[in-house]
Amino acid sequence: MWHGLGKEAIKVFDKMVLKGVKPNAITFANLLKGCGHAALLEEGLNYFHAMESGYRVAPKEEHYSCIIDLLSRAGRLTEAEEFIKGMPFEPNAFGWCSYLAACRNHGDKERGEVAAQKLMRLEPENCGAHVLLSNIYAKERQWGDVRTVRKMMRDGSLKKLPGYSWVDVGNKTHVFGAEDWSHPQQMEIYVKLESLIDQIKKVGYIPQIDLIPYDIDDGMKEKQLRYHSEKLAVVFALIGMPLGKPIIVKKNLRMGLVPVEIIGTAMKLQKEKGGRNRMYVAKLSCISQPKD
Repeated sequence: MWHGLGKEAIKVFDKMVLKGVKPNAITFANLLKGCGHAALLEEGLNYFHAMESGYRVAPKEEHYSCIIDLLSRAGRLTEAEEFIKGMPFEPNAFGWCSYLAACRNHGDKERGEVAAQKLMRLEPENCGAHVLLSNIYAKERQWGDVRTVRKMMRDGSLKKLPGYSWVDVGNKTHVFGAEDWSHPQQMEIYVKLESLIDQIKKVGYIPQIDLIPYDIDDGMKEKQLRYHSEKLAVVFALIGMPLGKPIIVKKNLRMGLVPVEIIGTAMKLQKEKGGRNRMYVAKLSCISQPKD
């Protein structure tokens, strides 16, 4: 499910049912997550509604949160809001976080503020809600509200966790941070990245500078976006891995919109070039590692 193989998850589920294996709550939680990661909206909704009527499995908190995530990933914020209102209980942190992230991605400030407040109450020690809310305000260029949120973080002694990405190449794990110059192949990585950025700009990639929550000039914002840890990990894998081998990038934080945007455009580039170049980012999986 974490690798975005939703259709494969559905096939496994169907085989289970055909063999007489009764699915339980855990089965459906994994199935719904698989549908969410593979953007299988209708399939996920159908399985959710069939849980009780078709399989006598009562949906629990995690299943409702999976549907919030499913609708949020699809940009169906109005439907997600109505779904939340009709729930028999309040969403958990996962549900609110998925909804809030979608509000950030789609620039929905009003819904985002509601989701952020709910998430802050559930997890006051987690800075994620503050960061996403700050991103929403920055996108609207409401710098006063950005400063207010950052003050809330300082007053609550909350610090944003640094994002790291790692990839296994040549039986060794390589870890990257944002604007990381510590890797022994740093120059080769950055030259390759610059070339990749130039190529995908020609086929439609536009850096989403409005995601940078700082009142700085656009050139500085683009520079910050350019050297995300995910990008560095993917580029290093393109350099060091055999042609056609799947690239798996792991992260300590949830994958953000910026790498999704650049990966999607790189996939477009591969298609336009007939798959002859080394853009095997299409097989990228991003695994968010749980906290200890």
